[in-house]
Amino acid sequence: MLLKLLRNALGLLIVLISRLTLPKQMNRSDAEQASAQQQADKLSLYQFYACPFCIKTRRAIHALNIDIEYRDAANDTVHRKELLEKGGQIKVPCLKIEEENGSRWLYESSDIIEYLNQKFAVTAD
Repeated sequence: MLLKLLRNALGLLIVLISRLTLPKQMNRSDAEQASAQQQADKLSLYQFYACPFCIKTRRAIHALNIDIEYRDAANDTVHRKELLEKGGQIKVPCLKIEEENGSRWLYESSDIIEYLNQKFAVTAD
């Protein structure tokens, strides 16, 4: 009980520090931003609010200046069940990617961030 309380308090402290130190968002033209957001609409992130790896992933999403639907896999039984049944395991963060031939489920914060950077980061020509 005490350990759970301590873990939750530490998680909330990490969330607070993260919010106070958010990275700068990338700038795009209006057309580029609309295109990026259209692509981001096909993504959803299953996450726990105070999970350090989920916070890391949300910070990367913030820096890329895209809006992705966040799904609470800790407290929302529907999202938790979908993560287990369709993703295969209750492990967060998990990025659900809607593709033409179905959904793809990407686990591991570093893999998710790499995927997002490849898809949304502006590269110099």
